[in-house]
Amino acid sequence: MAFRRTPLMRLLGPLFDFFYFFGQLAELGWLTLWFIARGRVSVKLTIRQMSEVGVGSLLVAIITVGFSGAVTALYLAVQLVKYGQASYTGLLVGKSLALEITAIVVAARSGSAMAAELGSMTVTEQVDALKTMATSPVEYLVVPRVVGTVLMMPIVAAIANFAGLYGASLTSELGGVSQTLFWRSFQDTLISDQMTGLIKTLPFGALIALIGCRQGLATHGGAQGVGKATTSAVVFGSIAIYMVDFLISLLSQDAAASIR
Repeated sequence: MAFRRTPLMRLLGPLFDFFYFFGQLAELGWLTLWFIARGRVSVKLTIRQMSEVGVGSLLVAIITVGFSGAVTALYLAVQLVKYGQASYTGLLVGKSLALEITAIVVAARSGSAMAAELGSMTVTEQVDALKTMATSPVEYLVVPRVVGTVLMMPIVAAIANFAGLYGASLTSELGGVSQTLFWRSFQDTLISDQMTGLIKTLPFGALIALIGCRQGLATHGGAQGVGKATTSAVVFGSIAIYMVDFLISLLSQDAAASIR
């Protein structure tokens, strides 16, 4: 997927790279959807990727989100107790960035691994070998990773979210909020808010896998290129997660306002 740049392309380099990246990402996403719609999904490879994403990222996500929830609750509890609003601690922690943090962890752990694996296959011409055997690299390499990541993201996010809440309930006592009051206030969180958060993880998972695979398949330049692809997969994946999170939140708020 490497290409030769003209002088005009070098002059408009950053702008060209921007549109080129999103063009390739859109094309890769369309081909992935096409294979999925036709049922050309390898169950064996998908289960393997579910294990890589789920089991591989779960412990890191639990630790990261657990401590994030603990720190958030500690600061919130102190301030809310000061102003006599301690009963809102669990509610506010329940609406924190636990799901987004989980997605960032998965992007750093699994997205980078996908970029490194596919990048190594690209520079060693293993991807070209698949094409010579009339095997689509998208069907064989990309589709299982996208499906596996999308299926596992809600599960990893739900478990990590509970770990964050549990850590928050422990440290809230240090700020003057009992665990009983914390969990009672968390019950005020709407089920729709929790479901919306879990639904967000589906596009998060698709973006993480697509960006990781795109960066891997676009790798060139040997070992140095693999390193760049791995780094850019994490950077672009993290940016995409927050952009999509903003758009979904904005649309959900507009939808809720129109219903009222």
